[in-house]
Amino acid sequence: MSEYNTTDLTNPSTFILLGISGLEAAHIWISIPFCAMYIVAILGNFTILLIVKMQQSLHEPMYYFLCMLAVTDLVMHTSSLPKMLSIFWFNSREINFSACLTQMYFIHCFSVIESGIFVAMAFDRYVAICHPLRHSTILTNSFVAKIGLAVVLRGSVVILPFPFLARQWPYCRTNVIPQPYCTHIAMVNLACTNTRISIYYSLFVLFCVMDLDVIFIAVSYIQLLRAIFSLPTKDAWLKTLETCSSHLCVILAFYIPGLFLSLMYRFAQNVPLHFHVLIANMYFLLPPILNPIIYGVRTKQIRDRLLCLFTHKGT
Repeated sequence: MSEYNTTDLTNPSTFILLGISGLEAAHIWISIPFCAMYIVAILGNFTILLIVKMQQSLHEPMYYFLCMLAVTDLVMHTSSLPKMLSIFWFNSREINFSACLTQMYFIHCFSVIESGIFVAMAFDRYVAICHPLRHSTILTNSFVAKIGLAVVLRGSVVILPFPFLARQWPYCRTNVIPQPYCTHIAMVNLACTNTRISIYYSLFVLFCVMDLDVIFIAVSYIQLLRAIFSLPTKDAWLKTLETCSSHLCVILAFYIPGLFLSLMYRFAQNVPLHFHVLIANMYFLLPPILNPIIYGVRTKQIRDRLLCLFTHKGT
């Protein structure tokens, strides 16, 4: 790392991404599962998009939101993984200052968008179970499109101050980022000026956007459970719960690693840096892989259509 250390960097033209700091010798081996994750994410999410497009019966709000989730996952993976693989394979560690800010924006923006999509999906499940007769009249195609637009605009606008503020800071300590992609906290740690405004704003995004999404989802599921357990038979409980299980699984896959990462940063200061970086990678990279797998396995309509595609090809 010392070979990259620099001083008096008021306006660096490039930053240096170290990859998995401390595990540089194993980068080639680490690249194998990362490359496999990228391939699985691309194939899985494109398959979801293809199936929903081809199957007329899947042109419903739940599957429209699932397509939004697939596109979001594809953008999140593509904004970080190609550069990570170039570091692992070719030792291509330099990244242009503007490209670093752009990568940071896309990573955080689409994380907020994904969280918003989960809220929209929770609302869809709430209406479908608690007000089934009104579902088609409430969640019309135009209303779903407006929800999708609102989610994208919220993520785009809320994260916009991050790169705007980071561009104004002087960087006089070093231009080395000890991880394989640019994030807001990494830029804050490199700046040699007062970054209090940016830190406070990031806390606002965390507590008033992401945490508020979790509260909305929790309230939706409390209402869902009340409606489910008021059903007369156990079979009805299980059948109704099955319609929510996929959504609940992808929510847990998205929020639990983030919670674990947040707790680790605050209470596990003695944990090696490479372990922090690996856990952060899992937070960004696992959901785009797990989401299509979970929906493909647990959603009967998608599973049946997928089997029909493979059976048809096989015959």
